[in-house]
Amino acid sequence: MPTEYINTLVVGGGQAGLAMSEHLSSNGIDHLVLERNRIAERWRVERWSSLVANGPAWHDRFPSKEFADCGPDDFPTKDSVVAYLEEFAEEKKVPIRCGVKVSKVTKAADGGGFIVATSDGQFHARNIVAATGPFQIPAIPPVVPAHEGLTQIHSTAYHRPEDLPDGGVLVVGAGSSGSQIAEELRASGRDVYLSVGAHDRPPRRYRGKDFVWWLGVLGKWQMTSPPEGAEHVTIAVSGANGGQTVDFRRFAGNGITLLGMTEAYRDGTLTFAADLARNIAQGDANYLSVLDEADAYVAREGIDLPLDPTARDIGPDPACVRDPILELDLAAKGIKTIIWATGFTQDFSWLDVDAFDAVGKPQHENGVSSEPGVYFLGLPWLSMRGSAFIWGVWVDAKNLATHIAHSGRHGA
Repeated sequence: MPTEYINTLVVGGGQAGLAMSEHLSSNGIDHLVLERNRIAERWRVERWSSLVANGPAWHDRFPSKEFADCGPDDFPTKDSVVAYLEEFAEEKKVPIRCGVKVSKVTKAADGGGFIVATSDGQFHARNIVAATGPFQIPAIPPVVPAHEGLTQIHSTAYHRPEDLPDGGVLVVGAGSSGSQIAEELRASGRDVYLSVGAHDRPPRRYRGKDFVWWLGVLGKWQMTSPPEGAEHVTIAVSGANGGQTVDFRRFAGNGITLLGMTEAYRDGTLTFAADLARNIAQGDANYLSVLDEADAYVAREGIDLPLDPTARDIGPDPACVRDPILELDLAAKGIKTIIWATGFTQDFSWLDVDAFDAVGKPQHENGVSSEPGVYFLGLPWLSMRGSAFIWGVWVDAKNLATHIAHSGRHGA
């Protein structure tokens, strides 16, 4: 099979790869997008059935296309997101090949680009854009060994309550995924335990505006680096049920048992840190800080937004916070399933170039890597806080396409 020559090869056909294609086309740059499965594959198979976007449709979209099947203030379903990205690819005439897996990228012997080995033959490209996103390898901490009678899955493998074995469920991780899954399981009648770590807990809405609007006007989406020690802070936010502020006290009132950070396992018993009250209090402090900044913004700008007098009402701590459970006998509590909502790791093993530090972390400046001709897109904090979001990846893609166009590496 002969080698195919292309100026820019984009690896990944999700939101990052499609956004990159739009801007490469706008700059007249010859390119091809390779996707190992289907467009938006993770939205199709690694999301639970009832999932909706965490931001409203007016915000969680590319600036060049609106959602066709929901209103601007609605939270798109996962099927809506898949349809949106498929329509985008068709409307923008994205040159994409699905079902093609990239196995290795190496520098060409003459230094004039890169050799790309794939399941569909070999390519030679002047530029490589790694657009495989932040959610690559589901991470399950090696805490509980596999044994008969206990099902352990990552949140990406959860689809609906009826798919799980009968019995109680422990959800580890109380960010957006873990908190929504725990609520859904409890609403289905399950006994649910939720292990809550440190987190930010923004208000879903305040003074008539969604929190994504507040993060915009307060300049938080555009922050170029996280506060020290907050590089991987969990965000507890949800668009489920029309969009509600995640409230762990409400969770407890509805029958979910809250626990601290999961620590260790021995002889059928899990132990938990005595940090639940502190984690809840820190989440409250984050919530109130957003309200404070929003109020200050309204006063400073002199804009007319309605008061929200109940927003600062925080109820008393439930019993499971005041008197935390530090040990849990899984069998005695009838817990048959653990769902690990514990995030992801990244895998760039296919990218064999000088663009990583000693521990394998991509080395780049706003997505332009230390290896000339290699670019990263869609990673958290690539250039700003919003870089991993659908609108943010569009902005970063525009900047990277402009860089390629001006780099001298955009010709044949």
